[in-house]
Amino acid sequence: MVGADALHVEVVYCPGPGAVDRVALRLAPGSTLADALRASGLVERHGLDAGTLRAGIWCKPREPSTLLRERDRIEIYRALTVDPKEARRQRFKRHKAG
Repeated sequence: MVGADALHVEVVYCPGPGAVDRVALRLAPGSTLADALRASGLVERHGLDAGTLRAGIWCKPREPSTLLRERDRIEIYRALTVDPKEARRQRFKRHKAG
């Protein structure tokens, strides 16, 4: 049961460009990143593989056992669709040609 001293956290996942799925949670003190992911329902909703899931807190990758603090923002990271270096090369070629 979550009491008055509950942690208020937010779990965020971006399934694609321009789309954000955000869930605000109240968790018991001592909750972990894994607890927040389970409670949010985002893993199931988006059909993510829990075994290969990468997540972090405030843009820093963290382990599932990481303890949460008040107002933490948990982010679920999706795999890159293209290598950032290759994307930069392609943009440069388009810019140079146009």
